Amino acid sequence: QVQLVESGGGLVQAGGSLRLSCASSGRTFSNYVMGWFRQAPGKEREFVAAISRNGGSTDYADSVKGRFTISRDNAKNTVYLQMNSLKPEDTAVYYCAARVTHWLSYRPSEYDYWGQGTQVTVSS
Repeated sequence: QVQLVESGGGLVQAGGSLRLSCASSGRTFSNYVMGWFRQAPGKEREFVAAISRNGGSTDYADSVKGRFTISRDNAKNTVYLQMNSLKPEDTAVYYCAARVTHWLSYRPSEYDYWGQGTQVTVSS
C-alpha cells in the first residue's frame, strides 16, 4: 500500500504561484510513476502532469505547459508541482497519484493510489 498526502494548496490571485507537495509513505517511492490531476466542480478529473520513476521524463497537459513544472525527490519520498502564472481556470482540487509501472500515463484509471486532494483557488 502507498499513502499519499497533498499539501500547499490555497487561494492566490491570477498571475501568482503556488507549489504543491505530495508526500508518500509505505512502499518504495522510487518504484512509482507519479502524476498530478485536478478536478473542478461539475467536471471530470483531468490530467495535469506526470513524472517517471527517476524524474528523467515528464509529460504535461497542453493547458499547463510552460507554466507548471513537476519534479520529485526520491530521497524525501515527495513529488512537487510548481504552478506559475496561475489563471482562474486552474481553480480545482488537485490530486497526486501513483502508478505501479514505468510508463507515464494521462489516464486517471491507470493510477493505483490517490491522495485526498488539496484545493487551489485562483481569483481574478
